[in-house]
Amino acid sequence: MSDYETGDTGHDGGDTYGNYEAGQDHQSLDQLHQVDASESNYDNQFNVYEQDHASAESTSFDQGHQVSYTDPSGAHYEESDFTSYDHSAAETDHIFAAEGSESASSSEFHQLDALQARLDSAFTSMTEINGGNGGGTAELGVASN
Repeated sequence: MSDYETGDTGHDGGDTYGNYEAGQDHQSLDQLHQVDASESNYDNQFNVYEQDHASAESTSFDQGHQVSYTDPSGAHYEESDFTSYDHSAAETDHIFAAEGSESASSSEFHQLDALQARLDSAFTSMTEINGGNGGGTAELGVASN
């Protein structure tokens, strides 16, 4: 940027003032934005739909005693002892159906954004003021690009 100023008292006793300014401005912007993302999912499920268990047991125990007697002429005598034991058992196990499932998924995401901007500007400004004995004049001029 440059500045130029003048201040002068003229031959006729008047005042003169001048200002001149010029400059340039340069700006730039570089921006980079990057995103990396990922997602993973896992799921499992296992089920048993039917499971049966059954058992049965039976026990029988019998014990007996018998006496028989016959009299007067033919004398008959009889005696018997007995024991009876029965045992039975049954057991069963049953699984009807089983199911299992398992799943997994994975995804990735990548993004890249780039921004580049450039701003160039130039400007010029000029001011002039004249003042004299009989009254003053003022002139103002501004120019910019």
